[in-house]
Amino acid sequence: MKYGIAVFPSKKLQDLANSYRMRFDPHYELITPHMTLKDSFEADDATIKELADELAKVAKQHKPFTLHASRVSSFAPVTNTLYFKIEQTPEISALHGALHTETFGGQPQFTFVPHITIAQKLSDSEFSDLLGQLQLAGIDHSETIDRFHLLYQLEDGSWTVYDTFRLTGDE
Repeated sequence: MKYGIAVFPSKKLQDLANSYRMRFDPHYELITPHMTLKDSFEADDATIKELADELAKVAKQHKPFTLHASRVSSFAPVTNTLYFKIEQTPEISALHGALHTETFGGQPQFTFVPHITIAQKLSDSEFSDLLGQLQLAGIDHSETIDRFHLLYQLEDGSWTVYDTFRLTGDE
């Protein structure tokens, strides 16, 4: 089965992201707006139970952090994807790093760019028009994130929560 690890922002930020996603993101119905901490990976039932135990330990080692969406950006010219840029903080970097040790399958395939996708798979003209509009509109939203989620993919391609881990920084 496919799994992934993400944080979900507040309803306010999800609603803002969804106001664009419902029209410009073909994955709109598959997952709510999120910041991916670990891309999808395969695991069986026994392995995922062990990983969940390890994720609980990670959550105890990291404190809640501030998520600050500061601007609209893109992955152009690689893909016509638009996103809310999340400012990378030492806390976000440390949590991401903790989820990419040998225990969790090693280093990520791509450089970590904290973000919340708001549009993807756009035509070149849609991309140019929307990027200009969204950059003018701007975004400046901050909130505290106090948990992350282990997700799994259902047969229809949608994602749902397998387990939730509260960031405490107790250890």
